[in-house]
Amino acid sequence: MTTPTSSRGRRRAPTRIERAAGRAAALQRPRVILALLLLLALTCVMLLDGYLRAEVGGDQRVRSGADSSEVPDAILDGGPILTFRGGRATTVSVPAKTIALTFDDGPNPTWTPQVLDILRKYDVPGTFFLVGSMVSRYPGIVRTMVEQGNEVGVHTFTHVDLSYQSASRVDREMEQTQLALAGAAGITTTLFRAPYSSETDAIDDYSWPVYQRLGKDGYTSVFVDTDSDDWKRPGVSDIVKWATPKGTQGASVLFHDAGGERSQTIAALPQYIEKMKAKGYTFTTISGVMERQRAADGRAAGGGTPAGPRLQAAHHRATGLTLYEGKALIAAVAVAEWTVPALSVGLAIVGAAVLGRFGMMLVLARRHHRQRNRRRSGWGPAVTGPVSVIVPAYNEKECIANTLQSLARSTHPIEIIVVDDGSTDGTSRIARDAAESLGMTNVRVVRQENAGKPAALNNGVRHASYDIVVMMDGDTVFEPDTVRHLVQPFADPSVGAVAGNAKVGNRTTVIGAWQHIEYVMGFNLDRRMYDLLRCMPTIPGAIGAFRREAVLAVGGMSEDTLAEDTDITIAMHRAGWRVVYQEHARAWTEAPGSLGQLWSQRYRWSYGTMQALWKHRKSLTDRGPSGRFGRVGMPLVVVFQVVTPLFAPLIDVFTAYSMIFVDFRAALLAWLAVLGVQLLCAAYAFRLDREKYRYLLMMPLQQLAYRQMMYLVLIHSCVTALTGGRLRWQKLKRTGEVGTPAGAG
Repeated sequence: MTTPTSSRGRRRAPTRIERAAGRAAALQRPRVILALLLLLALTCVMLLDGYLRAEVGGDQRVRSGADSSEVPDAILDGGPILTFRGGRATTVSVPAKTIALTFDDGPNPTWTPQVLDILRKYDVPGTFFLVGSMVSRYPGIVRTMVEQGNEVGVHTFTHVDLSYQSASRVDREMEQTQLALAGAAGITTTLFRAPYSSETDAIDDYSWPVYQRLGKDGYTSVFVDTDSDDWKRPGVSDIVKWATPKGTQGASVLFHDAGGERSQTIAALPQYIEKMKAKGYTFTTISGVMERQRAADGRAAGGGTPAGPRLQAAHHRATGLTLYEGKALIAAVAVAEWTVPALSVGLAIVGAAVLGRFGMMLVLARRHHRQRNRRRSGWGPAVTGPVSVIVPAYNEKECIANTLQSLARSTHPIEIIVVDDGSTDGTSRIARDAAESLGMTNVRVVRQENAGKPAALNNGVRHASYDIVVMMDGDTVFEPDTVRHLVQPFADPSVGAVAGNAKVGNRTTVIGAWQHIEYVMGFNLDRRMYDLLRCMPTIPGAIGAFRREAVLAVGGMSEDTLAEDTDITIAMHRAGWRVVYQEHARAWTEAPGSLGQLWSQRYRWSYGTMQALWKHRKSLTDRGPSGRFGRVGMPLVVVFQVVTPLFAPLIDVFTAYSMIFVDFRAALLAWLAVLGVQLLCAAYAFRLDREKYRYLLMMPLQQLAYRQMMYLVLIHSCVTALTGGRLRWQKLKRTGEVGTPAGAG
């Protein structure tokens, strides 16, 4: 997570650069929309992939033993081909010694090409009833199928039983499959076979209206009168036997080229074709059967087995909008088919990184805790000399008195320099009055024109009387022992800066509790880890201490980035100074109280951190001890605070995808397992910081709501950075409700 810094805004006099930044800020709304559109696009891809795999309900037969009183007897007792020419329902039977070889549920990338090879070898045509979702996933197979002279029909888009579906659902299933055929092979078809259909005598009062409706739309419904039952995998010999019609009867024979393991079908098909040809049978398509029937009735000529890759009678060339929509569907599916596996790999990498980070934090935080306990004597001789405390303040009338009151109780000698950065609410007067009422003679109030927080801090450093300067925010309160704990590491002459432990004071609200969990985990695990690795990335603006000479040596607080605390911390590392973490030095700060303010604050943190990392990118090639941050810290920060959080939404997207489309229980258990790991880490951090565990009850809700918002903030920041936008400081509204907790210190 991004480490907390000061959350107060600073306004400066409008300069040419600031006016340019203002114009760029006006472009932030489109960037938010772009970030949301990216997330929406990913969600749509996942939904499309799930829909194509027909894993959303409905893929089961819902009819059982329904009445058929409304179905004409002529239809129930008729042949396997049902037409509605002229608006009248009629059936057509397959002529004697003729086989219409039909296949259901394809195409399948493993079995369908093998079926096509067998049909081509024996010069036998087939009629394939295709599932639209499979057509859109494997368009090349369908194209080959049609080019070889085979016939195709609609088997719905998601293999759903249409009997109990609404009229709009029926239309959608048919239209989507036709679009898939248009995009894959440039055709549409008039043939239809309902999933789970069998012989015409199985038509009931629920399915009959569907066939009538489709008949009016020009569809020919195809049934079965001889079923190989190959889906049962009874053995090759039984498949061949069950697919053989009695005597010399013609038959519409059902095989499957998809929907399961079809090796027995592949083995049985050549034997079946050879057997039937030996008995004098010919093979044709459903259209061929109908042409022969029309020829026999004297209404049409032609028929017979199609020769070569000509267009079947049931096929119509797709043109116009249908063709383009079909191609768009195939293209969208191709994107989904490529994206989902790629995201799966990304998920595995991100998941491994997240779990690895948790494991590393636990191990290193525990080691850090033990090392600090072993050196209770401190960092060397006790640091007892006075230090300068710098408090930059801009319109802090609600908080400044509480801040000074907390410093008045300090057990370490201090001087206090309040730098009023052009406040317009009487902050400097309130500070003087508070100091006078508290009897504080060690307070100086320095006023300057509004120039921003970095300038205020640099001004305070120039006015400091002592070699060690403590920097805090005007909305922060210290415990009595905070300064004393904070400055002890300076007994080590190699230490140039010390990071304190900032804590959320207004944690009674839901938003405050979420931030409290985030702060405790961040400081007590992340900071301990970075401290042990000697690559601390940030000294929080709410509480940090510096050697004055080190600050001046690196040029003071820079205005180059919006994360001046991260900027100077990295600069201290590169200058050869050691930066450490002092967990016992606690500061209480007021966290944003609304989602809007929280977004603004975290947006600036994320963007400012990216600015600082980019500014110090050359640290990657720094040599010697001063290059440790570039070798260790920079990669860790980039991976754990930018890259991993940026792609972490994959976990949530795939969790939702799995719950909806795959296995709800397994996905839920996986999500709970990850939550359990996070709870374990949080509980350990709370234990180290002696915090109350009851706040962890908010963690599941934090994972469902708060974490998603932080992801969007980071994505928004990345989009801003990549598009060259700039941000300005934004003042957050304060209430002044945070004071030093009772008994603290």
